[in-house]
Amino acid sequence: MDLWILLADIVILLAGALLLGSAFSHFGHSPLVGYLIAGMILGGPGSFGLVGSELEIAAIAELGVALLLFSLGLEFSLARLIKLGAKPLLGGVAQIAITIVAGALGASLFGLAVRESLAFGAMMALSSTAVVLRILMERSELDMPHGRNSLAVLLTQDMAVVPLALFMAILGGDGGADEIALDVFKILGVALGLVVAMYVLNRIAVLALGTLTQDRNRELTVLFAIVSGLGAALAAHAAGISPALGAFVAGMLLGNSAFATQIRSDVASFRIVFLTLFFGSAGMVADPWWILKHWHLVGLVTLLLTVGKGAIIWIIFRCLGHTMRVAAATGISLAQVGEFAFVLGSIGLTAGVVSIELYALVVSVTIVSFFLSAFLVPRAATLAESLATKLGHKPDLPSGEPRALPPEVIVIGFGPAAQIASRPLQQACKRVTVLDLNHEGIRRARACGFHGEIGDATLPEVLDHVRASHAKAILVTVPHHKTAMSILNQVRQIAPKAHIVIRSRYQIHTAALQAGSDHIVIGDEEQVGKALADNLSDWLDSHESEDSSHSKSRRF
Repeated sequence: MDLWILLADIVILLAGALLLGSAFSHFGHSPLVGYLIAGMILGGPGSFGLVGSELEIAAIAELGVALLLFSLGLEFSLARLIKLGAKPLLGGVAQIAITIVAGALGASLFGLAVRESLAFGAMMALSSTAVVLRILMERSELDMPHGRNSLAVLLTQDMAVVPLALFMAILGGDGGADEIALDVFKILGVALGLVVAMYVLNRIAVLALGTLTQDRNRELTVLFAIVSGLGAALAAHAAGISPALGAFVAGMLLGNSAFATQIRSDVASFRIVFLTLFFGSAGMVADPWWILKHWHLVGLVTLLLTVGKGAIIWIIFRCLGHTMRVAAATGISLAQVGEFAFVLGSIGLTAGVVSIELYALVVSVTIVSFFLSAFLVPRAATLAESLATKLGHKPDLPSGEPRALPPEVIVIGFGPAAQIASRPLQQACKRVTVLDLNHEGIRRARACGFHGEIGDATLPEVLDHVRASHAKAILVTVPHHKTAMSILNQVRQIAPKAHIVIRSRYQIHTAALQAGSDHIVIGDEEQVGKALADNLSDWLDSHESEDSSHSKSRRF
């Protein structure tokens, strides 16, 4: 294809996404809906045909998902990834297996054969990394419990793409058992070699660049970011594994380097452009006339999928010990079909296990579920709490019995900031109760001699259970500002006379947290700035003293 024709198609698609995305954003909706509609209108079957480079744009758009995972990997060092815990990853494996079985059973009720039913279940098993992580990152909800669960499940699903692709080939009857087993071992070996190679190359690049990029050649960090992110995606694709997963590993390996913060900034603009192309190209796959003609079937399957998949994830995370609200929010966030359904569907179509009609249905359901997710994911926490209340489920109270004497101090959230802040409480031998949703945080609190409880402090029942009304001081250290505001509102009502100290991670949220009461707000950025200023003041004092001494010595 002529390069200028492709460029014209990209510009037209981006312009349409800009106009419709702005319109939906103006009315308080996610711009993703506008991007999808722009693709449906401008290109693909049943459209105006203004964009004709569907395959080329779709290939380019895959880089958007890779850059999204690369940026996310920069936020997640290996240590932080391990902190996600084995349970969410186990939940992801269970979700994939159960969804395949449930999807196959549901498809068989519609008259599909066994092999085609299993193929349908496999296509429905994966959720959308691009949709969910983009929204959670925009809303700063990845650090919330349902955000961490969603991330762990999505990473598990990305790792499952290759096994599911092999599964589709097996259903199609292509290749014998020995050939398939050889392919599996080959992919695993190549994947391991790829990870080692990326680690070595990243270390060499970081050492070679040193401070040169920081002080002299600013453009080298941009090149380093693009080569690292897209190079890892290319290498992973060549190795036969998910390009997005390869980019995530590369970002994670760079997460602890001095370049991580700058690289996040460097790839942001590229990520936005490529992701917009991704959603536009996803809309181009759908045939709006086919959807309208079969609206009853598409609507029914989408409804059953959303409710069924959300319920499966909800139940799994309840069994893993999460609260009703967190489990339901995780289920709502992941209750859609992912972009890899297109990939698995095309493999099944080639292998002869998926019919053209079933592939059209899967594509249509995927697109409609994208639309739904643009509305559901931002409201997952609110919908989960409302759903739990309507079902008459009482909020889960912390495990264990409260102490005989009520706590003098309650610490909500026990991350690194809270661990440092609570050191004076250890020396003062005060009765302290720590509330956290993280098992590791509670373990550390008990190691410090505090009484630790697993519980959601946004719920008044949890605060009543730990007798927050008797506390003389309450320290709120959770980083997510919306969660902190919700906790603050509850604490104000339950313990109006307590001395309240609350953390503000970013300065832009300090005013909102401070409004309406006389509690103390400590800003992370303000404290960092003050510490830096104090250090510079000490340096200036010592420097002036040295200059004064040198001046006197020169006089004599």
